[in-house]
Amino acid sequence: MPFVWVFLGGGLGSLCRYGIARILAPWQTVFPYATLTANALSCIVLGAFVALALKSNLNESLKLFAMVGFCGGFSTYSTFTNETWHLLEAGNLSLAALNIVGNLLLCLACIGLGLWVGRNFL
Repeated sequence: MPFVWVFLGGGLGSLCRYGIARILAPWQTVFPYATLTANALSCIVLGAFVALALKSNLNESLKLFAMVGFCGGFSTYSTFTNETWHLLEAGNLSLAALNIVGNLLLCLACIGLGLWVGRNFL
């Protein structure tokens, strides 16, 4: 049964990531805003669930569904890496560096925000 929870959460997370890509498509220029947005939002969700799991006895199925499945399907390291590679190949060194630093710093801040939300409001 654990595989089913991961599968369901991952599918939902992937659909959300695809939805963000579709919504942000009109504003998607050279910089990969959709991937950055999905990664940041996933970090907020993961941080909130980590905080919730630390302060309460969170159901194992919910942890697998939300933390492993949903956040795993919603965030995307492989797409981030591929998009950075294409920026480098195109000679957009500054945008590639911005993508790397932006993903790292924004996602760290979003994990912190999610932890704060989880500790204080959930």
